[in-house]
Amino acid sequence: MTGSLVRRLIILGGLVIIAIISTQSYWLLKTWDLKDQEFDQTAQKMLLTVSQRIAKSSSFELPKKDFIERQASNLYVVNINSEINFDVLEDYLYQEMKNYSLETAFDYSIYDCTSKELVFGNYCDLAEENNINRKEPSIPAIKGLDYYFVVRFPARESFLLANMNLTVMFSIIAILSVIFFLYTIWIVMKQERTSQLQKDFINNMTHEFKTPISSIKIAADVFSKSEFVINDPRLSRYAGIITEQNQRLNDQVEKVLNIARLEKDSFELKKELIDVHSTLKDIAKSESVRLENQHINIEINNEVIEIFADPLHFTNVITNIIDNAIKYSIGEPTVTIRTEKMPNLDIIKIIDEGIGIEKERLKSIFDKFYRVSTGDVHNVKGFGLGLFYVKNICTAHGWIVEVKSELNQGTTFSIKIPT
Repeated sequence: MTGSLVRRLIILGGLVIIAIISTQSYWLLKTWDLKDQEFDQTAQKMLLTVSQRIAKSSSFELPKKDFIERQASNLYVVNINSEINFDVLEDYLYQEMKNYSLETAFDYSIYDCTSKELVFGNYCDLAEENNINRKEPSIPAIKGLDYYFVVRFPARESFLLANMNLTVMFSIIAILSVIFFLYTIWIVMKQERTSQLQKDFINNMTHEFKTPISSIKIAADVFSKSEFVINDPRLSRYAGIITEQNQRLNDQVEKVLNIARLEKDSFELKKELIDVHSTLKDIAKSESVRLENQHINIEINNEVIEIFADPLHFTNVITNIIDNAIKYSIGEPTVTIRTEKMPNLDIIKIIDEGIGIEKERLKSIFDKFYRVSTGDVHNVKGFGLGLFYVKNICTAHGWIVEVKSELNQGTTFSIKIPT
């Protein structure tokens, strides 16, 4: 995962988190307001019914309007213009609270005209059979009213929350999701830092290898050209081994450096017009000289195929696929390079007669560091970077690379190049 992708992921994640928190907060507050309005309407209806029952039992008329007033979020004042009996009021409140399904605690106070103070009546909890007197709330008397009572709902917030179970549950799930997402982002960033340290180490190490590899190559060339070495078969063979293994080491270092450039997006395609047939012939000749006991066949049509591509990367792509075909061959490798020209499409096929690839492994062969299992055979060398490089270079050019394979029958790589 590239650094730019991680940054985009973090930014996108931050926007998603803000959106989730904002939306959930809005709906939570909206639900709270709706439940509060519903509670207020139910409480006022309940108090109206209680007032009407008191007026009917005492044979007096209630004020025409606005005799029930909400003084605070959980405090209601009911002005009925008549004396009020504590026991009657409590009995009616208790009954109507149940009738209106207001299953919450309440307390009430009645204004005493003589002392001009509110006299606390009782604390009632519908969930308890025996209501226990609680500490009297400090409620100041209201000026201008002579006969009124006050009802307070001390557990109003708890009652509203209990009626918002579904909304609260979704809010908790949203919060847990956000926490999990943040944790995931933290893990991704931690892994990205570790990955970046690893990449920097590999890049520095491979760059440091270039100097001794060049020095060994120069020394090996001088050594192999010495008459003393040429006349000694044993020394000549050792000189050849040094040159061959030094070249192999240099190839592996170049692969790692190319992959590093791909991942950093620091490579630049220098496209030019390429004669595909001529280039493929040069590649086949070079591979044949480099490796003994192998057969690379060229099957081309008579039509000229020219493409715009980076010559270096195009050569590396074909060479990597050929090297792969040779690695996974049994006995003397046989590789066929075939070209096909179709309307609006040029196709390069590289066909081998090797061990083949299982169908379930085909989807993974272009993954970084992935190597196809060879069972008990351990002579296949490499880092698993060749086909990863092939896939990325083809993608950068706008080409399509496909692979078909059958076990013990060989593999065919097809590079489809739009014209």
